[in-house]
Amino acid sequence: MSQQVRGVISRAKGAPVELTTIVIPDPGPGEAVVDIQACGVCHTDLHYREGGINDEYPFLLGHEAAGVVESVGEGVTHVRPGDYVVLNWRAVCGECRACKRGRLQYCFDTHNAEQKMTLEDGTELEPALGIGAFADKTLVAAGQCTKVDPSASPAAAGLLGCGIMAGIGAAINTGEVGRGDSVAVIGCGGVGSAAVAGSRLAGADRIIAVDLEDRKLDWARGFGATHTVNARENDPVEAIRELTGGFGADVVIDAVGVPQTYEQAFYARDLAGTVVLVGVPTPDMRIELPLLDVFGRGGALKSSWYGDCLPSRDFPMLVDLYTQGRLDLDGFVTEEIGLGDVEDAFARMERGDVLRSVVRL
Repeated sequence: MSQQVRGVISRAKGAPVELTTIVIPDPGPGEAVVDIQACGVCHTDLHYREGGINDEYPFLLGHEAAGVVESVGEGVTHVRPGDYVVLNWRAVCGECRACKRGRLQYCFDTHNAEQKMTLEDGTELEPALGIGAFADKTLVAAGQCTKVDPSASPAAAGLLGCGIMAGIGAAINTGEVGRGDSVAVIGCGGVGSAAVAGSRLAGADRIIAVDLEDRKLDWARGFGATHTVNARENDPVEAIRELTGGFGADVVIDAVGVPQTYEQAFYARDLAGTVVLVGVPTPDMRIELPLLDVFGRGGALKSSWYGDCLPSRDFPMLVDLYTQGRLDLDGFVTEEIGLGDVEDAFARMERGDVLRSVVRL
């Protein structure tokens, strides 16, 4: 039998979000209903509200979430009611060309629930990233549920569902940061600070955080940055080179995603170094680089999708590091809020006042 719960929706481009009643159907084959315990407020949710993803309103927002499986549909065997899970938007299909080549982290046909959640009048909702977790409960494809250690705080563990995993994965998975490497991270909000934390986990020797705001640089220090550069006061490329013996960093991670910061990342890396783009550009952005410089500097120019993560592999590992005290996920939680406070949280996020606001249910 379907059930009615609270959910935060976006009805129109730029309009304030609404807390309203939504209808959750019973899970069908391959689906699960999850009782949400916490969900982070991510820039992607704001992009949905602003029409930056698509125009399939109304959206059910929220996707960085942890909770407990309430019920499962036919054929679901890897999770069962009572399991504590982090939700992910990469439920691998196992059948596409990437999966068949053993590259599940690049799955090109990830699964979402087949059924739709709705408003009371039957209007179908489009869940953010196939999740829609600014709600008491949500319906997802069972493959979007990743079991983790139930002792982990939901407010912290849920953040692995998107931004924090994107940053950590940009360093560890995409950038392949290794012991003794030098790393520069441009942009030290939630994703960039997570890239700093990931570089520290990987054993980087020198971690240079770059931002325009001293407050964000202080956050980055807390996650392991050994040096900081305020880009309002210093040229980032020159500063990074000076801090790396004049050569540039082995890995430079652009967590902003605009042409200016990408060009800085390109020229701030050592010969044969790696640039990782994890900040998300807008469709209108263009960059121009001398092709001879692309050839002559060598190395790799990479984009990082969701930190190139495989949730079944990476979420449990990172939660274990958290419970061991080796990864400070709690440090990303600036504040805990209620479901009715999401619109105000968007404003604080846009001002750069928070690393993450987390809705607790």
